[in-house]
Formats: sequence, structure tokens, C-alpha cells
Amino acid sequence: MEYILLILLFISIELLYFKIAEACNIIDKPNTRSSHTAITLRGGGIIFPIATLVAFLMGYISWPLTAAVVLVGVVSFIDDIKPLPQLPRFLAHLIAVGLVFFELNLFYQPLWILPILLVLMIGWVNAFNFMDGINGITVLYALTALLSFSFLPIHHTHLPLLITMGLSCIAFGIFNVRQKAKTFAGDVGSISMALFLGYFMIKTIFTTGQLGYILFFSVYGIDAVMTIISRLLKKENIFQPHRSHLYQYLANEMGHSQIIIAFIYAALQLIINVLVIYMDAKGYLSGLFVLALLVLLALIYLAIRRIVNRKMILKK
Repeated sequence: MEYILLILLFISIELLYFKIAEACNIIDKPNTRSSHTAITLRGGGIIFPIATLVAFLMGYISWPLTAAVVLVGVVSFIDDIKPLPQLPRFLAHLIAVGLVFFELNLFYQPLWILPILLVLMIGWVNAFNFMDGINGITVLYALTALLSFSFLPIHHTHLPLLITMGLSCIAFGIFNVRQKAKTFAGDVGSISMALFLGYFMIKTIFTTGQLGYILFFSVYGIDAVMTIISRLLKKENIFQPHRSHLYQYLANEMGHSQIIIAFIYAALQLIINVLVIYMDAKGYLSGLFVLALLVLLALIYLAIRRIVNRKMILKK
């Protein structure tokens, strides 16, 4: 009953936000880099930091993690409305990651670990944000990660929190997982969710001592890293908006359904996550296995991207 009330609350908050967004003209107009063709409400992902606050009031989440998610959510929402300079955004991310480290007691780790984790965490947050380019992809991928973390025994005490965030994803997905979306997550949604998932990734790795759980983010990671490398080779500014990810080529240039592509990305990641959980349970999740799987996934990705690029050339 509690979770039914929560999802009804989240849907009601979304509907209220839509009224506010329409009144305040918080919209996303399509441009040459967009994957949508109609004006759409921006910032529907505000439900994610709101869900974090609700979880805090219910005693499901600590204040440092709540403060971290809400901080990046507020700054990102302001940026969604009126673009901010890079400095305040970077400072917000830096403080938020510091709060995550504080919550995870990482300041007691060897000092050399912290800069590496900082770079990886900020890189993950921005990669997750950049991958938010077509309807459904962010929320379905987030749901896959939340579901996977929920299956791990080490997160048994965090189940109410993970379920609460999952319900917020479902509420948002009702309006986003459509061929013509009612709303987009915006930076407020993608960045706050990325930070939340990043927290659980670090917690999982340090608690289990198993680096192999990084594979939970492998589909997004490979597409993001390979796209960055491709853009660097083309001497493009990797910080500028673009639509060069494989999923964007498939949706925009090849004309495939955005929703189907989003489901494929989520389903592929779920299959990988199930394999990772199984291999760890059997004691086979070695460094060699992780490296071999990453190489295999990268090769498959490059092969598909090459085929798509050829078809794109033939279409011109």
C-alpha cells in the first residue's frame, strides 16, 4: 500500500510540474542536434531529486547522499532554465561527489584513490547526462541499474530506497517512454540520477571488493567512451552538444524507433548484469573475465557502428 501511494504521489507531482513548466515556458525546442521534432516539456526528471527528498523524510536515505543529489538537481534545474557557466556546475558536482565520499567513508582510504574516484565519478555523471538523447533511454537504463543493485544481498537494507527511486522512474517513464514524449528528464533528471547510481556503484565495489561490478554500466560506458574517441579523432569539441552516439545514429539517421532502441540498450545491459551476478555467485568474476567481456562488447559495438556508418554513407 505504501508503494502504491508513493507512485501516485510521484505521478501527481509530475502532473503538477507540467502545469508549472507550461506556465513558465520550460520547454525543449528541437534543433539540428535534437532527436525530437516537437516542442517538449523539459525537466520532468525533477521527480528524481524530489523522490530522494521523500525517501529522506521516510528514513530511507542519509542526509549526505540526499544533500548531494538535491544539490546537483537544483543547480542542473537552474541550468535547464537558463544555462549557467561551467564553474558553478563544476563546483556543485565537486561538492556533491565530496558528500558521496563522506557518506561512504572514503576519506579514510589511501589519498591516491580519491583523485581517481573523483575523475571517474564526474566522468560517469557527465557521460550519463550526454547519453540522454532519445525518449526512454535514460529512465529504462536507470531502472535496469536499480533493479540489478536490488538483487545484491549487500543492498538488502537499501531496498526501500531503491524501490522508491524505481517508482519515481516509473512515474517519469509514463510520460517519457513514448514515441512522442510528454517530457524530457533534462539535466536535473539525468545528472541527479547519475550521481545516485554512481554512489551505489562505488558502494558495491568497495563492499564486495569486486571491481567486476563496473560492468553494470558497460553498455553506456562503451558507447560514451567510443563516441568520445571518435569525436576526438575528428577534432571535434567533445563538450559541445552532438548526436554522434550509436543509438542516435540508429534513431535519427537510420530511422529506427527510439523506444525500441532504448529497450534494446536496457535489455542488453540487464543481460550483462545477470551474467555478472551469476559469475560472482559462482566465484568466476575474475579480472580476466571482466577484461575479456569488455573487449568483446567493444568489438561488437565497433562492428555495429561500422555497419551503421556504411549504411549512412549509402543513404546520402
